[in-house]
Amino acid sequence: QVQLVESGGGLVQPGGSLRLSCTASRITFSNYDMGWYRQAPGKQRELVARITHSAITNYADSVKGRFTISRDNAKNTVSLQMNSLKPEDTAVYYCNAYFSVNWDYWGQGTQVTVSS
Repeated sequence: QVQLVESGGGLVQPGGSLRLSCTASRITFSNYDMGWYRQAPGKQRELVARITHSAITNYADSVKGRFTISRDNAKNTVSLQMNSLKPEDTAVYYCNAYFSVNWDYWGQGTQVTVSS
C-alpha cells in the first residue's frame, strides 16, 4: 500500500519559518510529480508548490519568493521550506504524488498554524 507521510507542521509566529517533509513508500518516487497543497477552513484545497519528476518547479503566486520545494529521490522525500510565514498561510498541508489519474496519492495532512 502506498504511503505518503508528512511531518514538520506546527505553530509558528508571523515571519517565522517551517520545513515540511513528505516521505513516500511503495512507489517509484523518481517517476512521480510531487506537490504540496493546502486547505484552510471553509476553503477549497489549493496548490502551493509542485516539482515534476524532472525537477521543474512551480508555485502559487501567494507563496512565490517565500516557499521553496525540493526533492531527494535517493530518500523518496519531498520538502517544502516555508519562510516569512503569514497568518493566511494557516492551513492543513497535504503531500501529493502524481503519475497519472490512476496513480495519484495523498498524505494525511499536517497542520500549519501561523499566529502570534
